[in-house]
Amino acid sequence: MRGHDHQQSSMFSYLSPEHRVRKDHPLRAIRTMADQALAALSDRLDAMYAATGRPSIPPEKLLRAQYSVRSERLLMEEIDYRLLYRWFVGMNLDEPVWDVTVFTKNRDRLLDGDVAREFLSEVVKQAQEQDLTSDNISQRMAHGWKPGPA
Repeated sequence: MRGHDHQQSSMFSYLSPEHRVRKDHPLRAIRTMADQALAALSDRLDAMYAATGRPSIPPEKLLRAQYSVRSERLLMEEIDYRLLYRWFVGMNLDEPVWDVTVFTKNRDRLLDGDVAREFLSEVVKQAQEQDLTSDNISQRMAHGWKPGPA
C-alpha cells in the first residue's frame, strides 16, 4: 500500500541533533577533540570579551563553524539546513542561523587574536597523537597554514 504524502509545516520535536548523528560517525571524534581544545582555550576566550554589552555569537560555535565553504553566506545557508553542520557547531534545530555580517565580524576577532590558529593546532595535535592524520595536514601546519575564510 502506498503511503500518504502527509506534510506538516511545524511541530514540536523532542529529538536533538545529538540523537540524529550516528554513534560511529567520523565527526564525533573530531568534535570531541574540538571540545577539548575549546575547554583549554576558555580562559583566553573569556579575556577577549567584555563583561557587559550585547551577547555575541559564542566563540566556541564560531570556531567549530570554520568549514571549507567558499563564502560566509553559503556557510550560513549550509548550517541552516544541514543537520550534521548544526550538530557539529552545537546548534539546536530551532536555533536561528546568524546574520552573515555578525558572523564575519565575530569570526575576524578570533582570527586577528590568533585564537583560531591555536584552536586548530590543538585539534591537529590531538588527531596526530591518535594517529588520525595524514602527512598532508601536518606539512601544511608546519608551513604556517592558517584557518580562515575559504
